[in-house]
Amino acid sequence: MKFIISAVLIGWSAVSAHAQEPVVIDEIIAKVDNYIVLKSDLERTYLDAVSNGATQSNLKCLILGSMIRDKLMVAKAEIDSVIVTPAEVDLNLSRRIDYILNQYNGSEEMILQYFGKTIEDIRSELRDQIEEQMTVERMQTHLTQDLTVTPTEVRRFFKRIPEDSLPYYDMEVKLAQISRNVTAGKEGKQAVIDQLIEIRKRIVAGEEFAQMATEYSQGPTGPNGGDLGWAKRGNMVPAFEAAALALKPGEVSMPVESQFGFHLIKMLERRGNEYHASHILMRPVSSQADINATIHFLDSIRTLIISDSTSFDKMAVEHSEDEETKGSGGYFLGSDASNMVSIRELAPDIYLAMDTMKVGTISSPLRFKKQDGSDAVRILLYESSRDPHQANLKDDWQKIQSAALIEKKNNELLRWFNEAVNEVFIDIDEEYGYCNIIN
Repeated sequence: MKFIISAVLIGWSAVSAHAQEPVVIDEIIAKVDNYIVLKSDLERTYLDAVSNGATQSNLKCLILGSMIRDKLMVAKAEIDSVIVTPAEVDLNLSRRIDYILNQYNGSEEMILQYFGKTIEDIRSELRDQIEEQMTVERMQTHLTQDLTVTPTEVRRFFKRIPEDSLPYYDMEVKLAQISRNVTAGKEGKQAVIDQLIEIRKRIVAGEEFAQMATEYSQGPTGPNGGDLGWAKRGNMVPAFEAAALALKPGEVSMPVESQFGFHLIKMLERRGNEYHASHILMRPVSSQADINATIHFLDSIRTLIISDSTSFDKMAVEHSEDEETKGSGGYFLGSDASNMVSIRELAPDIYLAMDTMKVGTISSPLRFKKQDGSDAVRILLYESSRDPHQANLKDDWQKIQSAALIEKKNNELLRWFNEAVNEVFIDIDEEYGYCNIIN
């Protein structure tokens, strides 16, 4: 077994922002092939786990073991040519950065105050973490994707659970939706186009684009002058990117429509396959007539379903605009991927609407607000319900099958780990020898 216990110190890895403060010394506590685990990372993860309520006596060992297994996964993925492309990493990273910006209203100043880092610093730090996380997930999928469980294995798994340890499930419901976004009509769109054209005239006349963005943009980067930072080709929605790339540095586009609304785009810089742009985003306001048109559309679908002319799941796949549920025929899925969902997992507005319905009925169109504040309308199918109960094979087969498959996958990953440790160099600080991670 290629396993050595030692302590390795690096001279310095992090320097305080203030020159008069001492240099922070970090320590490599484990090395897996060419990948390292730092003591600071272990301590930070440990403190996060404790603050979230973890109480295991060997918690630090469990965390270190998990970190070493991840490094082993990455090392073996490289050997076995299981790769994640830079484009996939960039897309995931862009989504994470967008989420952070949205949390702080697009203000890089607020992010700097809260994290003590610029958004570019965060982007740089996150990239390696995301690449490792995605590689580990892909390697796990590569190792377990062909595993299944037979009905016999599910029954054996269930019988091994002591009766006093069987989970108790809250009330569960089988619930589906068809959701439609309210799209502004011609009048609403034209009003926004006219307003953006006037703003563009002011910019061409000499007013600052960034000031106009701060004042008028409804996007998360508005408070930051509309600055979108550097983006690679393919990262933005096609309509926006096509318009942006048609501009020369310093030019401002006419209003451009995308799925998010209407944009004025200013090209700041271009270099190779990347570009740096700002925008002013404005969303058309839906009128009552637009809302009524969406309600009428869903009411006509409801009538077809009730008359047995079509099925709810077919209409959901064809017409629902909620990406989380349309792929499952409109059905809400629980945390275990079952279509019987605990009422605790339902959003409050959905639960309140369902609570007024009878099992087997379809609601009238219900207007609601999406997370971004835009209007939408949905119809709900309340197909069935299940009273609170202790787990049993008859009612909870799907959940128990899922748990049995998870156990089988975990066992396969453990078997793989026990073999892989013989194929990759592993070096762990002797301070953590008591954890017996390899054994």
